[in-house]
Amino acid sequence: MVAAHYEKQLLIKTTGWRSDLKKSTHHHRYEPTPYEALDELFYEYDLQEDAVLVDFGSGKGRVPFYVHSRFQNLVKGIEMSEELHAKALLNKETFRTRIRRGKGKIRFKQKFAERYLVKKEDTHFYFFNPFTVELFQQVVQRIVASAKEHPREIDIILYYPTESYIRFLERSTPFRVTQEVVVPGLYEKDDHARFLIYRMKTQQTT
Repeated sequence: MVAAHYEKQLLIKTTGWRSDLKKSTHHHRYEPTPYEALDELFYEYDLQEDAVLVDFGSGKGRVPFYVHSRFQNLVKGIEMSEELHAKALLNKETFRTRIRRGKGKIRFKQKFAERYLVKKEDTHFYFFNPFTVELFQQVVQRIVASAKEHPREIDIILYYPTESYIRFLERSTPFRVTQEVVVPGLYEKDDHARFLIYRMKTQQTT
């Protein structure tokens, strides 16, 4: 089983899902991205050395741990659930016993996504349908504002993209789709099992 293999290798526990996150009607259940989907994404799509990835709705931290283990980039996880955030921090402790790399490369924050202040270093943003399109709009608006203040190329990565997310990005933002990555073995059964990568380019001054 792919998940069991990765969990053992990374010394983390991120499996399972939760549907009891009822603090807000805008937030969806916790469900981690399948490891085989992450394998396919990052076989087709590379992260540059200076890329900083922010995972919104990071849960127990699967995406941050996977990305850091594979690329050693700075990765941030933003999670509103206190319980899931605590589990991510526990995973970080065990992960550190195996991956002895520079401190500060993985950062977790317990925070509502729409309140996260986008940093000028943040370049890639990952979403696996963590909340409704209304909150997604607020988060993307903050991303766009940051890009205008600190011009840089920005990518938004959607896994299992919904029509409402797609419609908003394509009709109401400067982001344009640049790549689609389907997940073999999953896509044949469910055509939502794919990634869409959207990019926004802004003029950088020298």
